[in-house]
Amino acid sequence: MKLSDLIIAHPEVDNFAKLTDLVVRLADSGERFIELDLKPDYRDTPKGWEMKIEAAFYWGNTIKPVSD
Repeated sequence: MKLSDLIIAHPEVDNFAKLTDLVVRLADSGERFIELDLKPDYRDTPKGWEMKIEAAFYWGNTIKPVSD
């Protein structure tokens, strides 16, 4: 699934933290791949956002967040 499609399908997601939660749920639902086709346009999108999205997708809630 493309990240842009996920964002469009969930307009209620209004920050990066909620997006990472949504990505975890996507992975838990059985989705096998995520394509990082755009940078999320949220005020709190961190540097290194790609790694954070990938970690949320592949590791879900099994890892602890890393401070910036």
